[in-house]
Amino acid sequence: MVEKTESIRTSARSARGMDALDRRILGALSQDATQSYAAISEQVGLSAPAVHERVKRLRASGAIKATVAQIDGAQVGKPILAFIHVDTIGWGKTREIMALEQFPEVEEIHSTTGDTCLIMKVRVASPQALEGLLSKVYDIEGVRGTSTYLTLSTVLERTAQADVTADLESVSYLR
Repeated sequence: MVEKTESIRTSARSARGMDALDRRILGALSQDATQSYAAISEQVGLSAPAVHERVKRLRASGAIKATVAQIDGAQVGKPILAFIHVDTIGWGKTREIMALEQFPEVEEIHSTTGDTCLIMKVRVASPQALEGLLSKVYDIEGVRGTSTYLTLSTVLERTAQADVTADLESVSYLR
């Protein structure tokens, strides 16, 4: 009976988007994507088949982009984490700059507003490897300059979280 009721709720909700149970399921998966549907069902109060159906729907909708292993950079020989701000002449997202994604050291590339065009998150094996990667960036036509920020330690690193802090959009925090 729970599954039948759940599938009715799921189909009725699909036009409205994600509900609190979806967010709790995503929260559980973001903590440990290897846990079973049965384990997640105990955490969220649904049956394992109902959790499985919701996960399938979340994958189909794109809310779950991929299930991947979170790798420790230092353990695989890349102990240096850096953020590179790239300033360009004109539009920053050129084919040449986007080709930097071919380097496994480049983890993220973000087009930004503000005083820089792009921010790249990179992990490298050594200062010399960082210098080599920066030389590849400077070889790209239109790159005007970079600012590189090395991390000393990582306090928090996680993927996007499904939970939402409701009062962040209120004006009550303005003083």
